[in-house]
Amino acid sequence: MRDLIGSTDLDAAYAVQRRVTDERIRRGARLVGRKIGLTSEAVQRQMGVSQPDLGVLFEDMWFNGGDMIPWAAVLQPRAEAEIAFRLGADLAEGVLDMAQVRAAVEYAVVAIEVCGSRIQDWDISFADTVADNASSGVFVLGPLHRSLDSFEPREATMSMTATGQEPSSGHGSACLGDPLRAVQWLARTARDLGDPLCAGQLVLSGALGPMLDVVPGARVTAEVAGLGRVVATFGEKEER
Repeated sequence: MRDLIGSTDLDAAYAVQRRVTDERIRRGARLVGRKIGLTSEAVQRQMGVSQPDLGVLFEDMWFNGGDMIPWAAVLQPRAEAEIAFRLGADLAEGVLDMAQVRAAVEYAVVAIEVCGSRIQDWDISFADTVADNASSGVFVLGPLHRSLDSFEPREATMSMTATGQEPSSGHGSACLGDPLRAVQWLARTARDLGDPLCAGQLVLSGALGPMLDVVPGARVTAEVAGLGRVVATFGEKEER
């Protein structure tokens, strides 16, 4: 896309993303939430960028722990361990400060986001990843739901393993200092873009550490202290 809109024109990049999103919804896809990308300094270094972005989550991207993810579901898959939140209230009005964001969260859950890219070899600029729905692929949610009365996201530790890769580790504070701060950024940015967050939506708040490459037949396990673990398994690559 950068050959058409440049590498830094965010207005144009989000316009492309909205065009694709609107077309998917027109064809019957159901939007279930949003994702925040590029929140971890480790991932920003990996991708060569310096600011977060956002994308949308559709129902057909949603897997639960233990489900088999078809290999063809995601192009060039890479896994990130994250904290996901379900909103119990809209984040559309008011100052959208941290107190309002915290009050809007119904529960937190451990998640694996499997990012993917239509750009060969992940040779992306910031505009490319934004236009490509923030490099969204699929996401996998764990079984344990915790309210913020009993779980503090910024203090959580994370560990993730994936077949054939060195382990990844991280901390809640790696996600813009606090995963809830990432949700606040998302709420304000989504409202500025004219599509505020709504009650019932899921939010993937961003990676807590480095992403890992995924190979055919891989098993990815992510654990966040206080939220338990979630396992994602991948099918084998089909021969053509």
